[in-house]
Amino acid sequence: MKIAFDIDDTLIVPCIATGLDRETPNYENIAVLKWFQANGHEIVLWSGSGMDWAKTWGEKLNLIPFEVRIKQKSDDIDICFDDCIVDLAKVNVRVTRINNKVSRKEWNATKHL
Repeated sequence: MKIAFDIDDTLIVPCIATGLDRETPNYENIAVLKWFQANGHEIVLWSGSGMDWAKTWGEKLNLIPFEVRIKQKSDDIDICFDDCIVDLAKVNVRVTRINNKVSRKEWNATKHL
């Protein structure tokens, strides 16, 4: 199967949500990804912030091997994990967003700087 994972608020927790000075890996969701990977499934990383963002975080989190794609509905994606309600795969799993009451608007606008 092909399993897709979003980056922001799925594989990483933004610094704005934790109060730290950097993004933090979401170890629970990374463990799910690694379980699928260890069982022979293909991993796709994508992000609304772009392919470069997804590739950079995939490498930082050492999630190799993985495929990077534009985040969009794909008939060949079996399961998608995301912090938002999406319809991008055959099965879409919404993960818990940490500290959801904190706005990500400013962080989203400045995270690439």
